Amino acid sequence: MPTLTSDPRFAAMTFVVIDFEGLTPAGRPAEPIEVAALALRPRQGQLAEVGRFEALMRPPADVPVTARDVQLKGITQRMLDSAAPAAEVMARLNARLMAPPYRLVAHHASTEAGIIARQAAHCPVLASTPLLDTLRLAKAVLPGLRSYGLDSLLGHYAIPTPAGRHRAMPDVEVTTQVLTRLLDEGVSAGRWSTLLELDMASGLQPARPPTTPGAEQVSLF
Repeated sequence: MPTLTSDPRFAAMTFVVIDFEGLTPAGRPAEPIEVAALALRPRQGQLAEVGRFEALMRPPADVPVTARDVQLKGITQRMLDSAAPAAEVMARLNARLMAPPYRLVAHHASTEAGIIARQAAHCPVLASTPLLDTLRLAKAVLPGLRSYGLDSLLGHYAIPTPAGRHRAMPDVEVTTQVLTRLLDEGVSAGRWSTLLELDMASGLQPARPPTTPGAEQVSLF
C-alpha cells in the first residue's frame, strides 16, 4: 500500500481489527461472550501485526448458552462459567490501548460499535474510537457482488474459511486478510490514497452509550 502509507495520518495510525461473539436474548441487546482484537501498524508499505488480545466473557446468569449457540460458535456454558465478566475483560482490553491514535476495524462495524457502547464505562478509549467498516469498503471496491457478508468475501478472494469460523480470533484474522485486499484494490482503482478518504468511504463514529432513566435524572438535576 505505498500510496496509503505515504499519507502521514495513515502512517501514524494503529488499526485494531475487532470482533465479538455474543448471545442474543429475546427482547434484549446482544451480550458479548468472546472478544478478539488484532493491532496492525503500517510498516514498509504493509500492515504488520503488533499485538493481539482474545478472551471469553461470562454472560449474565439469566442469559444461557443455547444448543444453537454451541453448534454455531463451539462455545459451551462450561467454558463461559469460568470466564471473567464482560466488564473485566473490556477493561483489560482497554488498558492495552496506550499509544493512540487508533481506528477500530470490523465487518459490519455497527454491531461491534453497539456492543462497545454498552460497555463504554469499562472501555472509554475503545468507546471513543472511530471505526472502519470492511463491509462498506467492499461495497465501494466490489460493486455488484450478490452478498457482502464475510463468507462471501472470503470466497471472492479465495481466502480459506478458518476451522474456527464464528470464533472471535479466527474471524479477526480473516477480516484482516479481507481488509488488506480491499485497501490494495481501492488504491489500485484510485478510490483512496489517504485515511480521510477511507473514513469517507467506510467510517463510522462511535455509537453513543445508552442512557438509563436514573442517569438522565442525574444529568438534569
